Amino acid sequence: MFFVIASFALVVTLIGFIAYKKTRSMVDTTNSEGYFLGGKSLAAPVVAGTIIMTNLSTEQIVGQNGQSYVAGMQVMAWEVTAAISIALLAAIFLPKYFRYGINTISDFLEIRYDTATKRIVSILFIITYMVSFMPVVLYSGSLVFNKIFHVDEILGVDPIIAVAIMAMFIGVVGVLYLFLGGMTLSAYSDTIYQFGLIIGGLSIPFLGLKILGDGNFVQGVQSMINTTPELLNSIGAIDSNYVPWPTLFTGMFFNNLFFWCTNQMIVQKAFAARNLKEAQKGAIMVGVFKIFGALFLVLPGVVARNLFGGKFMDLPDSAYPSLVVEVLPQWAMGLFGAVIFGAILSSFAGSLSSTSTLFVLDFYKPMINSEATDAQMTRVGRIVNVVLGFTAIIVAPFISKAGAGLYAFVQEFNGLYNMPLLIMIFCAFYYNKATASAAKTTMIFHVIVYSLSKVFLKQIHYLYVLSILFFVDLLVMILVSRLTSKGKVQFDLSEFSTATEVENSQWGKVKIASILVTLVVVAVYLFFSPLGIAKV
Repeated sequence: MFFVIASFALVVTLIGFIAYKKTRSMVDTTNSEGYFLGGKSLAAPVVAGTIIMTNLSTEQIVGQNGQSYVAGMQVMAWEVTAAISIALLAAIFLPKYFRYGINTISDFLEIRYDTATKRIVSILFIITYMVSFMPVVLYSGSLVFNKIFHVDEILGVDPIIAVAIMAMFIGVVGVLYLFLGGMTLSAYSDTIYQFGLIIGGLSIPFLGLKILGDGNFVQGVQSMINTTPELLNSIGAIDSNYVPWPTLFTGMFFNNLFFWCTNQMIVQKAFAARNLKEAQKGAIMVGVFKIFGALFLVLPGVVARNLFGGKFMDLPDSAYPSLVVEVLPQWAMGLFGAVIFGAILSSFAGSLSSTSTLFVLDFYKPMINSEATDAQMTRVGRIVNVVLGFTAIIVAPFISKAGAGLYAFVQEFNGLYNMPLLIMIFCAFYYNKATASAAKTTMIFHVIVYSLSKVFLKQIHYLYVLSILFFVDLLVMILVSRLTSKGKVQFDLSEFSTATEVENSQWGKVKIASILVTLVVVAVYLFFSPLGIAKV
């Protein structure tokens, strides 16, 4: 155990030191742009790395593998189909965002609608990150760490106490990261961690299949195909509790568009690129990663089902941590723990950075201290990071009440505001008669109706609910706009002056790259289907 802990500490410290030195040599984090947006200096690989690692954490690694342990490869929709939305981010959304030189999604809403709309959306982002995403990241990460390092056994405490201790440790390090180097420190450490995560993540199903095949990987694959072909089917039943197939083209697609194209936590990383071309290239890299990320975010759950049978059906989120302990040699535990730590740290620090950015730029500067200097804004950002970080640490142990649904918990919580935000952005782009009154009405309408659906429509999958609400919200937006605009154009974005803060000429190959990504998504779905390896 000493070697495991020592190797973990060495890797984490070394990566942190390298990233810190890189940050200090390239970006001035004492000013607000350097602290919150990496000085708008990131190259495509760094943009891709920080987006991937911000998105990828243990609530996905544990949660999605827990779902696939029960339901199989249909869960890969959260990963693979996301690539199409990311392609649209690169080809359509980023050029429009960069045109206006914005720093936050809510900035864009203020330009198109009004300040009140901007602040409503900012508050919803902050609440979501603080109440659901950050605590879930800490809790799920702590579950994995407790399995690897046996913290409960070493300290002789109840597992939930061990989880609380680990959540505090991870949270404090995440806050320290941002305190020292802002978003840039996290971005450069993410770039290093992503390679370890790819290698380490792929090693888990590989080693599991070798065990399943009595030392032969190919035999293990064949055994999995012969024993559980139904779990290799990417097409969920129409009444599936996980991903019903009709939602692939509606609720799932709309949710992916929200998350990848309008979510501050993700898009902020692209805004930190040195120019639009680098942002687009980085986004396409992320899309390619998401397609093949299912191999370690979903497939290990199927491997675990073959190895453990139905042992964890009552608590499927325990399947992946148990698989890790089962297949990894003892000497590799510390290294894998460091990689997982990097994923947790990145998601936690990324959401924390986005939250403090929203607070400082949307509330502190315009409402509390309009004369705030860069130094003051940076100082307040650090204070907000500390306060919100410790709030997430306190909430994290209570996420255990989510039971077997960590990933679903985050996604359902996002449903509180994701559809109306997506509609606001669409209408900002393509419906110049949309009004600020309509935007606020649509948001309030959606929050009320979606909340009521969680009480009165519990038996209906939330992706079906979002599928319907998207079109209902759109109808509300159009009707209220017609009533309040009196047929007049509200704002013509085409007349808005182009921002000059960064170079915003497009990458010439973005469209062909986006089409290729989409075609690969289709090919992967055909492979994991009854037409491919899922023949029953």
